[in-house]
Amino acid sequence: MLSYLICFLALTTTAVFGGVCIKPAEVSATSFTTQDATVVSEIALVAEFSLKCSNGVVPDNLYADIDGLITYVAKIDDKFQVSWTEDIKKAQRGDRNIRIFDEEGYATLRKTLRSGDDSSAVEPLVTVVVNHPGAFNGPWLKSEFIAAVLSIVVAYVAFSSKAKLLA
Repeated sequence: MLSYLICFLALTTTAVFGGVCIKPAEVSATSFTTQDATVVSEIALVAEFSLKCSNGVVPDNLYADIDGLITYVAKIDDKFQVSWTEDIKKAQRGDRNIRIFDEEGYATLRKTLRSGDDSSAVEPLVTVVVNHPGAFNGPWLKSEFIAAVLSIVVAYVAFSSKAKLLA
């Protein structure tokens, strides 16, 4: 009877605490952003990271808080990926802190947002940094404008030279 109780407690403990990342031991992240904004209307930002916990557990579901936008983190093989788009005019240059939450942290975050409290007080599982260096919006002067100005200058020089020769 005691062995059944021990087996039950072991299975229950594994089921309850088996999928919880106790302490993230190693996080490695890479980020990708749109560099050329001449032909697009929005900037795409992608953060890809791997997460290893000290207890050896890999979390199944993760959620990301991106400046108040909460989204699901996709799991691809052994890596996680979160992506989003922003308007070109609103996309800020520099580092962006993406707060990553597990199921418990996500539940706490949702509860905090519903009550109207400050969501920055909720401690994330990890924080991933995405660096956006900015996007190229094209040259300051368009080539059509430069061609029009040069043609006017050439025409002026040609007509003034003709006038001097005939005078």
